[in-house]
Amino acid sequence: MRINTFTLRRCVAALGLLAASLTGQAAEPWFEKFKAEASPQQLYQFLYAMPKGGDLHHHLTGAGLAEWWWDEAIAQQRNGYTYYTKVRINNCAAYGTNEYSFAPYLILFRNIQGSTYAGLSDCEKGEYKRLQDLDSTERQAWLDSIRLDKPYEGRNEFFGRHWERLNDIARNPHIVAEILYRNMQAFGHENLLYLETQEGADHTLKADGSEYSEDEVVAMYSRRIAAPDAKATGVTVRFQSSILRFLPNAEDDLRHLYAFTDAHRELYVGVNMVGREDDDKGHPLRFLPTLRELRLRYPDIALSIHAGEVDEPNTHIRDTLLLGATRIGHGVNLISDPDTMLRMQHGPYLVEINLISNLLLEYVRDYRQHPFPEYLRTGIPVALSTDDRGMWDSNMTDEFFVAVREFNLSWEEIVQLGRNSLIHSFVQAPVKQRLLAEYDARIARYAAQFQKQGMAAIKDVQPVSYSFTCKRYQLCLPRQ
Repeated sequence: MRINTFTLRRCVAALGLLAASLTGQAAEPWFEKFKAEASPQQLYQFLYAMPKGGDLHHHLTGAGLAEWWWDEAIAQQRNGYTYYTKVRINNCAAYGTNEYSFAPYLILFRNIQGSTYAGLSDCEKGEYKRLQDLDSTERQAWLDSIRLDKPYEGRNEFFGRHWERLNDIARNPHIVAEILYRNMQAFGHENLLYLETQEGADHTLKADGSEYSEDEVVAMYSRRIAAPDAKATGVTVRFQSSILRFLPNAEDDLRHLYAFTDAHRELYVGVNMVGREDDDKGHPLRFLPTLRELRLRYPDIALSIHAGEVDEPNTHIRDTLLLGATRIGHGVNLISDPDTMLRMQHGPYLVEINLISNLLLEYVRDYRQHPFPEYLRTGIPVALSTDDRGMWDSNMTDEFFVAVREFNLSWEEIVQLGRNSLIHSFVQAPVKQRLLAEYDARIARYAAQFQKQGMAAIKDVQPVSYSFTCKRYQLCLPRQ
């Protein structure tokens, strides 16, 4: 009898899950006992100290805490940059300005660099202040302008205002490199092993307003992650390049990114498509002819694509798999497509789960609506990730805290989430093997030490958290 390899693979995976379920019904009672007895602070401390695998869904310019952007923008005077922000509107522009562009006039705390400021009219210059000159009230408002800090702020504020405000600051590769280091440092404290971040190398600005070449920017990023302080964090970093999917020239951008990624494979390990899915100009099948064209030329370019981050049921996830993606970002509405759910069980696909993002951007009203536990417990590979953590004011431990508190994760499930994040990473195979071996050893050692010593094993750990857990769970810890 002839059995095809796909059927055999599915059978082996199913037997593995059955074996895991049989051996895991009464497994790891120490963790069940700890969950039942621990205070929220103790649970958070445990999860903060716990070794973690990778963060696979991470937008670098969305991952900077507001305070980091502030510090790094002002520090850029050493490289000849000065930044100004809009603190008032003097009605300098004529009626009929395009408020739907990336450069709306009627927006406060939009940041520009000195070369841009020099080209403004005197009236417009009067609307701006140097960051260094803001008073305490203005500074706090500036910080709050690039994170979701009000209950009425959601996806429109995020998609339509945060990036427009950051503006020139996020186009400075010196700053972006330092935001990357700050993430590595924070993740290192959380014992994360691997970060796969989304950030390109195009359209970056020198202090005089001209642009760096992409090769210059790649060299900057490579030097920063190879610096001694970055290596000391223990976090391995790789990049994805990404296109904004709904732009008129997105196909040309995709062609360019394939060539760019192919030329920089040591650092860039995949391509992504980002942008609001409810803008149907970016629907997945638009890109199928282009991707088929590109696969004629480029071997082994990995695809992780945002899909299912919408309110209504649709076939975007199925269509995205047809594009060749092996990882799905968000996947919230996969739950409405049972045929695709069956196709994704037991791999080779993975859904990058962003619990905090999905709540704050209102793709779920509360966590009882979130499909994460259904995916996890029906054999669809999943991993937790932080998305735009700076704008949520959160971290990776927050994602695990939400998952354990809201969905009662077992220890086996926690460990599997960590392994999934490394197994499905796009990092080069030898590095992946090293990271998996390190994760397995560290998580086993951590569990053994905690079972032996309890909270005494992590008594010296000082967890750091931000405003998300404080607001939602009244768990308010130091920010640094």
